[in-house]
Amino acid sequence: MTTTPVEFHFDFGSPNAYLSHKVIPRIVARTGVPIRYIPVLLGGVFKLTGNQSPLSAFKGIKNKNEYMRLEMQRFLRQHAITQFHMNPHFPVNTVQIMRAAIAADRDGVLHAYVDAVFHHMWEAPKKMDDAEVIRAALDQSGLDGARLLARAQDQDVKDELLQMTEASVARGTFGSPTFFVGSEMYFGKDRLREFEEQILASKR
Repeated sequence: MTTTPVEFHFDFGSPNAYLSHKVIPRIVARTGVPIRYIPVLLGGVFKLTGNQSPLSAFKGIKNKNEYMRLEMQRFLRQHAITQFHMNPHFPVNTVQIMRAAIAADRDGVLHAYVDAVFHHMWEAPKKMDDAEVIRAALDQSGLDGARLLARAQDQDVKDELLQMTEASVARGTFGSPTFFVGSEMYFGKDRLREFEEQILASKR
């Protein structure tokens, strides 16, 4: 087993983070190496780096967004991902659900929380920046939505998300999804193969 930290830095608002999340269990199965999920606030990442979403960055560029949609369809077919649906409320302000991810991690339910929120963002899409919608969605998934949302308002939870976001940017992050194998960074779902190869290399 590798002792090199292997991490997935993500924000629920990124469809490519969702797609990566669907592939990660297969990488873990093939490599035998667990991958730690690190919540970061994408809005904070953009502010700290001067980056912007592809939707904004490529607006008005002929053929670019059409190609990105084609690439996504190819990825869906390649990995047999059949439940993805574009969220009609995209882009969604993810600050509440990202803070609640910190609370879920503290409560020992991060894995279940991540599965639930990605489901309600990208499989059964909902307006996941509305507190009541979030609470109901989490309750539906067997989690305590009221508790997690309440915990998300704790100052220490807010501070931890900010610190994790700043630390991720300090390591090189400029968007989501970002992957790390030790100090080696990979950005985007299209680097999952290289990410997996580096995990295997770290075991040698």
